[in-house]
Amino acid sequence: MDGMTTQGLPRTPGLDDSALGPLASRYMSVAALPWKPTPFPGIEMKVLMEQPSTGLLTALFRWAPGSALPLHEHVDIEQTYVLEGRLVDEEGEVLAGDYVWRPAGNRHVARAPDGALVLSFFLRPNVFLDGPQAGTELK
Repeated sequence: MDGMTTQGLPRTPGLDDSALGPLASRYMSVAALPWKPTPFPGIEMKVLMEQPSTGLLTALFRWAPGSALPLHEHVDIEQTYVLEGRLVDEEGEVLAGDYVWRPAGNRHVARAPDGALVLSFFLRPNVFLDGPQAGTELK
């Protein structure tokens, strides 16, 4: 790799890209990626790309009807595009086909009354302020 290292570069868990150079595109079958549980009942995720050294994360989240994320703070900008269902919080609602972004410092409780499938982009992990996960980051 011409002296370059892949340590610290973004990656997709489970994707064998060892034969690719650091500047090569990574193509994947999202359907083949596993759903992973999160610490929050009814919410699963597929990690599309992550960079553990910085907290950068792109993931699909599948929310069961009635599931919720307890009070959390966005440490940096968070972006979410709702593919199916809807997300609701005290500031408003984002429906299928719509998008929301939140600035650093935004705090809220997110709920999916009817379930949802969302694509989310994080620059750094959320910090949870309430419940058993208080003080932890979602990774």
